[in-house]
Amino acid sequence: MIKTSLKHEFVETNGIRLHVTQAGPADGPLLILLHGFPEYWRSWQHQIDAFVEAGFRVWVPDQRGYNLSDKPKGIAAYSLDELAADVVGLIDAAGEEKTLLVGHDWGAAVTWWTANKYPERLHKIGILNVPHHAVMRHYTRRSLTQMRKSWYILFFQLPWLPELSLRWRNWAGGMRLMKSSSRPTTFTEEELAGCQQAWAQPEAVTGMINWYRAILQSPPQQLPSPRISTPTLMIWGRHDIALGQEMAQPSIDLCDDGRLIFIEEATHWVQHDAPQRVNQLLLEFLSNRDDG
Repeated sequence: MIKTSLKHEFVETNGIRLHVTQAGPADGPLLILLHGFPEYWRSWQHQIDAFVEAGFRVWVPDQRGYNLSDKPKGIAAYSLDELAADVVGLIDAAGEEKTLLVGHDWGAAVTWWTANKYPERLHKIGILNVPHHAVMRHYTRRSLTQMRKSWYILFFQLPWLPELSLRWRNWAGGMRLMKSSSRPTTFTEEELAGCQQAWAQPEAVTGMINWYRAILQSPPQQLPSPRISTPTLMIWGRHDIALGQEMAQPSIDLCDDGRLIFIEEATHWVQHDAPQRVNQLLLEFLSNRDDG
């Protein structure tokens, strides 16, 4: 349960409105936390208190297509270029030149892309259980093991059927997806019920799945170099059933200043499985601003 006082605002960015949960002192360093699929802002409920207590100004958006945020029509609206531009718009709306940026799952993919395309807008980045986009592209094309693990990306390219599978029997499909990829104690019934409510928002399921459709059908503009100049901390739960840990080190190798830490007992949902450890690692990394 979050103890910190939260403010819920709708913020204009990149031509849309995002629902942004805000907490912490207005004069603290800005920290934006990006959730992944199929969660929403409460993906970070175990982190918000710790960051606010450390003095950070915390913004946690529902990303486009999710929960209470806008859900623009069309697959192209969910390309990585648009998603990164959303982040830049949030930084502008906060009145800042730069932010600290941390992402999990798809939120981490957006974090990688933002760091690659807009390094001048970031102090540091934190990455949870998602490889660098160039590494992911390489492994999904050349690694049979990762191809098998990534079968769902191809399934999500289909029209209407993925939406139906998640909605099936009052969201049983969505519940099965989260439970099958996590430990038995990862998600409480209250947390799963919150996800169900977020999925039930009008057009949310299509918006969420369009992220997967866009990565193949509306890929982002190629950048000159895949290298990441922003200081980077990657945290990886070893028991990730969808993304192979062998992609972690090659991702860090693309960073000028990167550090990789594995959490042995954690799954893909690392910030839920090991919240205290994740909080400790991120706070140590983000609080030292000398190199950011």
